[in-house]
Amino acid sequence: MIRPLQMLVMVVAVLFFARVLRVAAVESRPVADGPPKGRRRRSGALELEFIEPEERAGERIAVDVAVVIGRGADCDVSLADTYLSTRHARIAKDGADLTIEDLGSTNGTYVNEELLRGRALLERGDVVQVGGVLLEVVR
Repeated sequence: MIRPLQMLVMVVAVLFFARVLRVAAVESRPVADGPPKGRRRRSGALELEFIEPEERAGERIAVDVAVVIGRGADCDVSLADTYLSTRHARIAKDGADLTIEDLGSTNGTYVNEELLRGRALLERGDVVQVGGVLLEVVR
């Protein structure tokens, strides 16, 4: 007989492995027909496209000057994610480039699975993680 606690542990384990598989699938997909890094075209503005949460997958965020992502109502992109800080990260347009900086969040900001320290330049194909939200830099 399975006890309620055992059932809960099994459900959490299954959800964890499903998340790991989802991230692995996103990371293993090739970047579509882009120029090699270092020789980017300057035509077309870079945007952010939701990968997760799934209900927003494919939705894009255009960055005109700067966008603040977080849980707070005053953020440009406000998301109901318990792992997001009130003001989590700022993405800014610098000419034709996008930069990202963590705003002192509790859980950190990741670019291509690496913890962000300071400010970083984003390139097409980069995957940004803020809380439980995954975004891809697209043209």
